[in-house]
Amino acid sequence: MLLEIRIKNFAIIEEISLSLDEGLTVLTGETGAGKSIIIDAISLLMGARGSHEFVRHGCERAEIEGLFQVGDQSSVLEVLQQQGIEVEEGMMVLSRSISLKGKNICRLNGKLVTLGMLREIGQRLVDIHGQHENQDLMKPERHRPLLDLYAGSALTATLTEYKQLYKKRAQLKSRLRELSENEQETAQRIDLLRFQLNDIQSAQLQPGESAALEKEKQQLANFEQLFHALQQAYNALYGEHKGLDWTGLATTELESIASLDSTYKTLHQTVLESHYALEEASYAIRQTIDQLEHDPDRLNTVEARLQEIQTLQRKYGATEDDILAYASSIEEELETLEHKDAHIEGVQTELAELEKDMALEAQQMTDIRKRHAHVLENAIHDELKAVYMEKTTFKVEWKPLPSFDSNGMDRIEFFISTNPGEPLKPLVKVASGGELSRMMLAIKSIFSKLQKKTAIVFDEVDSGVSGRVAQAMAEKIYQLARTSQVICISHLPQVAAMADQHLYISKRIDDDRTATGVRKLQEDEAQNEISRMIAGTEVTELTKKHASELLALADVYKNNV
Repeated sequence: MLLEIRIKNFAIIEEISLSLDEGLTVLTGETGAGKSIIIDAISLLMGARGSHEFVRHGCERAEIEGLFQVGDQSSVLEVLQQQGIEVEEGMMVLSRSISLKGKNICRLNGKLVTLGMLREIGQRLVDIHGQHENQDLMKPERHRPLLDLYAGSALTATLTEYKQLYKKRAQLKSRLRELSENEQETAQRIDLLRFQLNDIQSAQLQPGESAALEKEKQQLANFEQLFHALQQAYNALYGEHKGLDWTGLATTELESIASLDSTYKTLHQTVLESHYALEEASYAIRQTIDQLEHDPDRLNTVEARLQEIQTLQRKYGATEDDILAYASSIEEELETLEHKDAHIEGVQTELAELEKDMALEAQQMTDIRKRHAHVLENAIHDELKAVYMEKTTFKVEWKPLPSFDSNGMDRIEFFISTNPGEPLKPLVKVASGGELSRMMLAIKSIFSKLQKKTAIVFDEVDSGVSGRVAQAMAEKIYQLARTSQVICISHLPQVAAMADQHLYISKRIDDDRTATGVRKLQEDEAQNEISRMIAGTEVTELTKKHASELLALADVYKNNV
């Protein structure tokens, strides 16, 4: 839920802080006091588009900050984990500032994030319905996702399998397009690949060859230095009165006293091992000297080969392995292009088989959707009865798509008939403003638990209704607030009477500047505000009595729900 929101220098709001509770929070006040501006601020905090026009006149930037309790909401926590953002005790702070130059700065738990990330998180946290947001119901493309959400786990496995097939189909179609390129491009590609393959194969590369050649080059280029150093080292060790003679003498002398004490025995063993090691080293040096060859021609050959390999590396890969791997890949591509017709036929066959599988999965999805559409229709009819639209007929209509799309082959649209005897027509062509508000509430009553948002925000969703319908909508809004935090701007006294928390939005003028203020109403203040909402300009004892009755009826309803 949204625990607190702070808004500063936003439109006519200088600075306000709202502490929000669970259940239903109702915001009321005179028209133009700034109620919808608060909803605009929440929308911006959720990632909606913003502009410098939101910045209060005379200020440098507008700032919005919200504290949310997300608990164990997995969809939010999963995104945060992917971004390396920690959440402590299930709390999260979102903030956004907009400068006069239109620059946006977004933060999540103090970490800078993109506007896209803020929007992704926001869409999982809060469901906002502004005065025109119910127009979302008028978009047929939104109807299938709603039905799929209602079908839930019954559709998930089939839809996942279908999407995998759809992705593979896109890859095959892309492959088919590549194979079907015009003959001139294909011929040019074949010539290029043949040249590159011949260039690599004629070099007869061996893995690790350049490293071995570099080592050999070092020896050939430094022959004289190597020979001199090795010869001197050998001469110092081997020969009469040389190193090995002296270590041999030391070994013999220590051997003569080794039996007298363990210390001498240890010394003898150490010198003996050193003597043997030096002896082996002298043999190795002699062998190395014998293998050294001074061959200036070989040095030229090695350098030329290294140059050849480096040329190939610049063109085809950083190492011999990379070059050979590239050669393997172009050899495969060359084979495909030279036998293009056979490959095209193979891809077409695979594509045809895949589309048969897709058709089966798509049909299964259609069957699942139709079953759940029937259940959804009944559920919405029940909800519509509760808001006095019992004569309305709601129907989920189907039209098969001409080809596969990413979600099957179903075009789904909601149709209604609001009067008996009238034919079903698309929702967009039938519903009035008040009917749309009730339709939206009916659908929201069904989907709110499935969408698992931390808060639902309504901006005058009850516009266009009155009388018993207004009371029914107030009860419906309160029912939503039992399972999710609801923040509602309303001009209906019936809705205000249902509030668990009633906030009054007012407008004042200080030093020729307009500013919006907010305060939480106590019980008697809430009654006076509801009286004003009933009466309009003049509050009378009768309207106060009416307000008191509304509050009492609301309490009875809450206690019995």
